[in-house]
Amino acid sequence: MGRKRDFWISERRKNLNYIMYYNKLLELSISEFKWEGLPDTIDKRYLELCLCCMGAVVVFHDEVMGWLALPMTMNGPLDVYGNPINRRAYSTHNGYNIDLTPENSVIIYDNMLKTPSMITIENFALKLYECDQSAFVNTKAQKTPILIRCNENQRLTLKNAVQQYDGNEYLIFSDNNSDLRDSFSVLKTDAPYVADKLQEQKTHIWNEFLTFRGITNMSINKKERLISDEVNRNMGGTVASEYSFLDMRQTAADEMNKKFGFDCRVDIREELKVKVESETFNSGEEEEEGEEE
Repeated sequence: MGRKRDFWISERRKNLNYIMYYNKLLELSISEFKWEGLPDTIDKRYLELCLCCMGAVVVFHDEVMGWLALPMTMNGPLDVYGNPINRRAYSTHNGYNIDLTPENSVIIYDNMLKTPSMITIENFALKLYECDQSAFVNTKAQKTPILIRCNENQRLTLKNAVQQYDGNEYLIFSDNNSDLRDSFSVLKTDAPYVADKLQEQKTHIWNEFLTFRGITNMSINKKERLISDEVNRNMGGTVASEYSFLDMRQTAADEMNKKFGFDCRVDIREELKVKVESETFNSGEEEEEGEEE
């Protein structure tokens, strides 16, 4: 019973670790963009959540509830560019649904591929989870890097001795009649410590996800000096990813302004933007020279 309980505790801990990363990456994704000028009846958080999880939402006017932004399904034929001529908006919470057309609705896509970001979020959450689990196991291996082989009669004695050792007892007593020298053997696992390298790998994976989302993540070593042109080249992948997400939202905002008379706009949040503000970054050498003087 004890081993079974320990197994389920271990599985729950691992599941919670994965869910923690999944939720954090999803939260970063849905808080990346700032919408302004949308009607109050449109839930901006829900709009971004649906874009991330489902790849598209449709904006339309309901006679009772006003302007809404809800998930949609393609309902009918496509036009020459692959856009649905008919679409059905629905709610996953109360069964609400309505048929719409291009004349009375506007579709917002999450990215230029018109696909959900959820698959990528799950993939990065799994990578971060695996790094954490590997670091956890490796750290535990440093605490008890040995295997003890003994007969059944000596198991309790050795177990008590190990518990005293784990409790930092500086004196461990043994029965005068017991002869432990030939009754057990110790096998060292000698697990190398790599938890620090796994932490570096986790940071690399995290920055890779931020690049995918188009969020600034470039870390420059203090000793490095980069001019703005070099930074711009290094940030090319981040800018390209940012453009894919932002352009589809801006295109939909322009269409809503034209079709519905809105005055809405969307942009990546200021603190997350990719920007170069000065010509030289982290001029560590100059700082050191100043200190010597």
